[in-house]
Amino acid sequence: MAQTYKYIGATKCKMCHNKPAKGEQYNKWAAGPHAKAMESLSAEEAKDPKCLKCHSTAASVDKSLVASIKVEEGVSCESCHGPGSAYKSASIMKNQQLSLSKGMIMPDEAVCKTCHNEESQHYKGFNYAEYVAKIAHPDPSAK
Repeated sequence: MAQTYKYIGATKCKMCHNKPAKGEQYNKWAAGPHAKAMESLSAEEAKDPKCLKCHSTAASVDKSLVASIKVEEGVSCESCHGPGSAYKSASIMKNQQLSLSKGMIMPDEAVCKTCHNEESQHYKGFNYAEYVAKIAHPDPSAK
């Protein structure tokens, strides 16, 4: 039987990923466009499944997979890195191969293009190298 991973929300990631020594990934996300994705929608759009599939991690996944993530988080960590229920602990995150085996995703251009593509009514073009540099949030302690 395949493992089912659940979406836990950005606040669970924040516990470790808000420290300067780790790169303050949470703070970079919170200040960026993905965290504010829901704010860019009108009240009507904020209820439209076609919009929510790309503007909210929580609204875009099967409800049975939602543990503690909220729609208001917008496009959170797990949109790009996969549901974190099984890889969230520090003991697992220390080992990249182990975290990958527990559902972690190392996002690439294809992950981004699930939303940043011509099918979006607001598509303005997407240069992967340019945009990934704008949201980069590396861990300086990673080896």
